[in-house]
Amino acid sequence: MTTPPRPAAGSTGSTGSTGSTPKNPDIAGHRRRMRDKVIEKSAATLTELELLEMILYPSNPRGDTKPIAKRLMRELGSLAGVLRAPEETLQQLDQVGPAAIAAIKITEAAALHLSHSRIKNQSVLRNWVDVQDYCINRLAHERREHFIILCLDNQNRLISEETMSVGTVNQTAVYTREVVNAALKHQAQAVILLHNHPSGELKPSRADIDVTRDIEKALAVMGIALRDHLIIADTTCVSFKSLGHL
Repeated sequence: MTTPPRPAAGSTGSTGSTGSTPKNPDIAGHRRRMRDKVIEKSAATLTELELLEMILYPSNPRGDTKPIAKRLMRELGSLAGVLRAPEETLQQLDQVGPAAIAAIKITEAAALHLSHSRIKNQSVLRNWVDVQDYCINRLAHERREHFIILCLDNQNRLISEETMSVGTVNQTAVYTREVVNAALKHQAQAVILLHNHPSGELKPSRADIDVTRDIEKALAVMGIALRDHLIIADTTCVSFKSLGHL
């Protein structure tokens, strides 16, 4: 048995190393200036590239993360594209190691929690833009169709979320009885349906419309209102109500 050679300090493909101070004084000075900029002027002043560069710091404590940040932005188009990229996509990119992927996915999870906190226990009708943003963040990167229900109380505040099914790239099974049971379980007074189209197609299918109307009727029997049904395609959100289907 032989021991594989250890990657050189600063390699962008490494999974991370111990220590927090880069050996290269130029890199150390650059990181110090970046941190000072965040503290003195706020992180909001950073460009998307600078944000990603700093997100990657823990994955490569002794090296320059700007080259890998540039590569990720070039391959995936934007900071949002990098954060939402599936792990399989990131793994296929040259010199993007497990530590870099972990840093990216942790940041994505934190952003999703923040987005969810804006609508949790809030009236979704008064915070509709935040609801749409959350739904986009929740499903925009998924490569398979997901069907989710958002359960609301009698003041239209979000009280719970449940994933009803995960299907293939172009369809997922939806059972009206299961949707109604989930709404009753969470004591919902109203519901918002949510699913994604990984294909990027914004227009609801005939099946989407028929299932939505079946669910609306079944919920109504139980005294539960269907507020809307949202389709997420890429980074766009479409409302059944706005299209006249509800």
